Amino acid sequence: QVHLVESGGGSVQTGGSLRLSCAASGSDTTLWTMAWYRTTPEKERDFQARELVAEVDSPKIGGATKYGDSVKGRFTISKVNDKPTVDLQMNSVTPEDTAVYYCYFWTPYDQYWGRGSQVSVSS
Repeated sequence: QVHLVESGGGSVQTGGSLRLSCAASGSDTTLWTMAWYRTTPEKERDFQARELVAEVDSPKIGGATKYGDSVKGRFTISKVNDKPTVDLQMNSVTPEDTAVYYCYFWTPYDQYWGRGSQVSVSS
């Protein structure tokens, strides 16, 4: 059984920084992608409305990263090691970054979502 543990998040002022972390346990595969998605309260019920923030592939499938347009140049996703554990460093945040951030773990066999971490940016 795969288990995702999210940490970080909280409140920060505009222009500040915050870090989110996610660790996936219970999976032996080296073929995985981990990502952070986000959604706002008014879109919480619309699963399809979750916005990609950033994703990274495991080293076994190339280790590529991808970012949503709204966070390029400000956010950085990185693997902690070759295991499915990632950090999301969020810099120069704005109130538009306020959302619930969800960790996502994909393998060729299944996919999993974390419980969500609230990030609130005040002006």
